Amino acid sequence: MVILLAILIYFCVLMLVSKLVSRRSDNATFFKGNRQSPWYMVAFGMVGASISGVTFVSVPGMVMSTDMTYLQTCLGFIVGYIAVAFLLLPLYYRLNLTTIYTYLNQRLGKRSYKTGASFFLLSKMAGAAVRFYIVCLILHRFVVEPLLKAPLHASADSSYFIQYSSFILTVIVMVALIWLYTRRSGIKTLVFTDTFQTVCLFTALILIMLQVMDALHFDLSTAVTAIAHDSHSRIFVFDDWVSKQNFWKQFLSGIFIVVVMTGLDQDMMQKNLTCKSLRDAQKDMCTYGLAFFPANLLFLSLGILLVMLCRQQGAPLPASGDELLPMFINGQLSMVNSQLSIIFVLGIVAASFSSADSALTSLTTSYCIDICERPDDERLRKRAHIGVALVFTLFILAFKVVNSTSVIDAIYILCSYTYGPLLGLFAFGLLTRRQVNDRLVPYIAIASPLLCFLIDTLTQSLFAYRFGYELLMLNGILTFLGLWVTGRMGVRR
Repeated sequence: MVILLAILIYFCVLMLVSKLVSRRSDNATFFKGNRQSPWYMVAFGMVGASISGVTFVSVPGMVMSTDMTYLQTCLGFIVGYIAVAFLLLPLYYRLNLTTIYTYLNQRLGKRSYKTGASFFLLSKMAGAAVRFYIVCLILHRFVVEPLLKAPLHASADSSYFIQYSSFILTVIVMVALIWLYTRRSGIKTLVFTDTFQTVCLFTALILIMLQVMDALHFDLSTAVTAIAHDSHSRIFVFDDWVSKQNFWKQFLSGIFIVVVMTGLDQDMMQKNLTCKSLRDAQKDMCTYGLAFFPANLLFLSLGILLVMLCRQQGAPLPASGDELLPMFINGQLSMVNSQLSIIFVLGIVAASFSSADSALTSLTTSYCIDICERPDDERLRKRAHIGVALVFTLFILAFKVVNSTSVIDAIYILCSYTYGPLLGLFAFGLLTRRQVNDRLVPYIAIASPLLCFLIDTLTQSLFAYRFGYELLMLNGILTFLGLWVTGRMGVRR
């Protein structure tokens, strides 16, 4: 009950912030924040929005199977953020865009525009649902299930029904809470709430690390030395070209992941486009990009400390890396004070809220402007925001049913198939002067992911080679080639 009360207080703080910034709000406030956001607040809030509940739970467990090689991808992230700051942001500010997919309409044509926006809607809805699934699962496990322990022992059938019914209720309540504090001012509210939520996220991370260090009887210097000498501290892989953890695969994939998932993502770009000027937006992007590496280093270090704790106590490691941190919390919370358990849950809530709230806002923005082309219709925006929240809930419940892989890999696999056509469309528009056959663009965008899936399947069966995150690059290249072959030189008619 104490944790529920803490979540309620946390939500009241978010509602208070929303109320303070939502005075005299209109569609310009919801979509663009009136272009008045301080760049440093946007940068700090974007760290929390990108990390989300997925990083909080999954990244520490990655050390069990891939050591700290994920940092190779994070190095690529830094280069990707610099590329976005100095290649894409100037274009978006020069054209004064509200949604970045409007560029496709100006450069390639109406069907290309609708195709790009549609792929974003699918990609963002699926990816955000995966991320938010984490917080609902954890809250259900650590908050709701303890309250239902007595009735759950009644019978197997009733236990199963109550578990799934309570999970559905948890999802509905959490999504409804997000809708409540974003419904008025949208992106303007998120700039301020994301800052608060990022503070909660890192506070929880640091306190959990301190608790694990205390259980291991480590001080700071001892912990740093132990992590550096642990067998799981390996970062670079240069000697195995077939491995998914090869440096160049991870590094190049990191660059393209950022270009696509940030530079071509309305969610992330919408926050950057609320800055007062291009220079402010570039400072925001570069600062945020540099901060991402040390943030993930902390999460991976926590994972190594948790593995050390398992060894010390003779406890078996979980089958899935996603269970490493939850296993510690579930088994060790009795050893810590109640304040830390509350902060852990609030950290998970903050991580997931900061990702899901911006997703709902950007999805609503893209639907109203890109699909319906009615940017000034406030009634449509309000109705669309409700509709997006409902579809978002259904996606989360569907992922609960079908998910059978590591959560963070699931996100990148989804993005490899759905963000690839966006990469191809923007690359074609920016790097060539050719015009597309606009009528064929939707078919090319659908065919490219299907062809990628076929190539990935064949290479696994014939050559025992499995594509990793580089599948995103292959997908973009196939889309680009399809546009080139069917396109023509000359001015668009």
